[in-house]
Amino acid sequence: MPKRILHVVTNVGHYDDPSHPTGLWLSELAHAWEVFEGRGFEQAIVSPLGGKSPLEPRSLKFPTYDRTAKAWHQDPERMTLLETTLSPDQIDAADYDAIYFTGGHAVMYDFPDSEGLQRITREMWEQGKVVSSVCHGYCGLLNTKLSDGTQLVAGRKVTGFAWQEEVLARVDELVPYNAEEEMKKRGARYEKAKLPFLPYAIADGRLVTGQNPGSARTTAKKVASLLQG
Repeated sequence: MPKRILHVVTNVGHYDDPSHPTGLWLSELAHAWEVFEGRGFEQAIVSPLGGKSPLEPRSLKFPTYDRTAKAWHQDPERMTLLETTLSPDQIDAADYDAIYFTGGHAVMYDFPDSEGLQRITREMWEQGKVVSSVCHGYCGLLNTKLSDGTQLVAGRKVTGFAWQEEVLARVDELVPYNAEEEMKKRGARYEKAKLPFLPYAIADGRLVTGQNPGSARTTAKKVASLLQG
């Protein structure tokens, strides 16, 4: 049986200020998808509400908008996947081997408090599956508690988009909170690369996290390695 990956994307299209659009950072999905596809894995996409996942406009200009991301963007079948994402109540955690939270600043709004995503993540973790995220995707792990009431990330090594990177990206006054600081408050052992925007990913057992958009492939390869032993 091929391994199965559940990608998580956002439904949100703007910051608190509607004049500032945001959404899915496309390469974080496209790069990981390519890695998993190359391993013969089956893949599906879920979002907090199901349905459309808008794209972050900046992700179509950033250096990570490469051949792989452009090919996804120009493929009508692939783009249809982002118009018709599954909702959490359609997902049985037992059907998947790993969950992968994509980023884009939009996820800061709808990932943390999605009870559906929390259920899937908790069940998959407690079934011995792989839980992973890249960039702001780690916001999807902020409020996930296990059956014993403990935070999934407590005491575990985690990385994700750094506050320094928010400042350099000039969105520090737009974002709703400091994700790095919030992760530390939950007991996570936050790590980051020595220099901003460099690819960086870590695995703490079955928890795999990547720091920024350039880390998606590295994160996906670590997930694949865990799944393939």
